[in-house]
Amino acid sequence: MHKQAVILAFDLGASSGRAIIGKYDRNKQLIQIEEIHRFPNDPVRVGNHLHWDILRLLHEVKQGILKAKHLGYDQIEGIAIDSWAVDFGLIGVNGELLGNPYHYRDNHTDGVMEQVMEKLGPERLYASSGLQFLPFNTIYQLYALKLHNPELLERADKLLMIPDLLRYYLTGKLYSEFTNSTTTQLLNATTQTWDTVILSELEIPSGIFLPPVRSGTIVGHLSEAICEELGVAAIPVIAVGEHDTASAVAAVPADADGEHFAYLCSGTWSLMGTEILQPVLSEQALALNFTNEGGVYDTYRLLKNIMGLWLVQECRRVWEKEGHVWSFAELVKLAEEAAPFQALVDPDDAMFLSPAHMPKQIQQYCRDSSQYVPDTPGAIMRCILESLALKYRIVLEWTEQLTGQRYAGLHLVGGGSNNELLNQFTANAIARPVWTGPTEASAIGNLIVQWITLGHMSDLNEARSIVRQSFPIQTYVPQDIEQWTTAIERFRTIVRS
Repeated sequence: MHKQAVILAFDLGASSGRAIIGKYDRNKQLIQIEEIHRFPNDPVRVGNHLHWDILRLLHEVKQGILKAKHLGYDQIEGIAIDSWAVDFGLIGVNGELLGNPYHYRDNHTDGVMEQVMEKLGPERLYASSGLQFLPFNTIYQLYALKLHNPELLERADKLLMIPDLLRYYLTGKLYSEFTNSTTTQLLNATTQTWDTVILSELEIPSGIFLPPVRSGTIVGHLSEAICEELGVAAIPVIAVGEHDTASAVAAVPADADGEHFAYLCSGTWSLMGTEILQPVLSEQALALNFTNEGGVYDTYRLLKNIMGLWLVQECRRVWEKEGHVWSFAELVKLAEEAAPFQALVDPDDAMFLSPAHMPKQIQQYCRDSSQYVPDTPGAIMRCILESLALKYRIVLEWTEQLTGQRYAGLHLVGGGSNNELLNQFTANAIARPVWTGPTEASAIGNLIVQWITLGHMSDLNEARSIVRQSFPIQTYVPQDIEQWTTAIERFRTIVRS
């Protein structure tokens, strides 16, 4: 019997994390995945601040390694971690973490982006990093520390993004990975080095930043202490596309070598764009506030961050707190039954970033824009899903303007691909087919970069071909195009970002 190449991926999202076993049959060229551990990733409020429980995450990663061992996976060839972007921990000279990492939705960055932009100018910042201006980017978190907690920065010896930090706990080795480093707004997109001039002007110590390593680098092995604690071998730990979107894009099942494709990674955030070889730093890209984030294997991801299913998740959380418990499937059903195009919102309006009561914010937006105010959960859900689909249409058009390409359709990956109503709405809005799957794109992208690193797959093109063979792809064909064309023109009048 031929041997399978078995590896372990940890895919950490903003609300939960998973440990995924990947099995690759080289003879059949097929991938199988198995979720062996799932755990919550709830932020913790301490006083007025919101933090990540990083030590709990480390505990859950260890539990995932233990579960793999107990399930009989005693020949794991590699381990890797991907997560959300921008957040970090600071390590002191004694090697210990200085304080709990802030959550990107914490209020300590309120107003800071505007201060930094006034100090340096948006054109200069964009010419350096090519990154979309978002108030929680790492640069603004660091400047907030400089303003309000400077002693923490003074004590810092190294900065580690979340996957870097967890890898450090597993291996004892200090490394920064490229794709997540690009999300800081401090890595120069042209030279791929830290912008020490901007750091100096902001009085942020440049010595805390490590030179980024490429995705697909073995950066250590499980430490002796971890091996002894868990009773496992010194498994290699690999830096993959550690920004979860970089991993998700790696798993997009694009058809052929060199094909230009558009993608949408759908989840709490919707990240929509295309894969390119050089960053686009034009005035138009700045005006449209597109981002150039690092991808795996010398690529960039020209994309736009869209608020995504966060709006749905927050409405559900509020209603549940008020005693009305609906599953996501039930909320989609309510939306399907509601009347179409009664009200629309711009999902990226700042009022939706971190509201106390999302349904009331949706209603207030509609009130402010002189629209019908949705007054039932179904109407609010319909408003959100239609608005997201229409925003995808606009962002797809902007992507084509920036690249000069016309995309035949849209590859939609990630957990949001389970929302069939939104998938159909998206096909209707863009008037092109939408191809959905795989759902577990971030974990699969994590796995295929590991297999390439370990020599089981030759390159990204072969890996994407194997993904196409291994996971079902569903096609959504546009419907009701005339009705959606009318809706897009109305939507353009209410978009504010």
